[in-house]
Amino acid sequence: MGNLVWHTYARFVSITASVYAVWAGFWGLFYRKYFFDFVGGTLRDPGGMQAPNSAAPFVAIIVKIPLVQIVAMILGFIMLAMEHPLPIIKEYAIYRSLVIRIVLLLFQVFVNILYYQGTNAAIWSFIAAICYWRAVARGEIMEQAKENRGKGGDA
Repeated sequence: MGNLVWHTYARFVSITASVYAVWAGFWGLFYRKYFFDFVGGTLRDPGGMQAPNSAAPFVAIIVKIPLVQIVAMILGFIMLAMEHPLPIIKEYAIYRSLVIRIVLLLFQVFVNILYYQGTNAAIWSFIAAICYWRAVARGEIMEQAKENRGKGGDA
């Protein structure tokens, strides 16, 4: 049996989570729901759970203006561009950095957990961030990224 290459596994999980985040953001544009409305919310007979007044800022940026869903979609596209690299991004150091991926995935977790459709994307993004953290802790490096380092030119 071989060893598990953590950054490759994390890459696949991150691609899946990012595609799900884009798809969830798309659905969240049409079916807007603040996920944590059950905390202190009121159950209404025709209309379901109504968020408390303390959640008004979140309701404003999720239900009234779908800002969180749009940010989640943009962040999902950015993660997809990094994980399934565009040729433009391959030559930059941001592509080679696993730590930047961890930070972006944790930001994706924070954004996606706020609305109902993005909860699964948040869970899988968190799992991908943990796997990348494990890769960094083990000292793994991306072999394909070594080839794409900038070459020093003549001054």
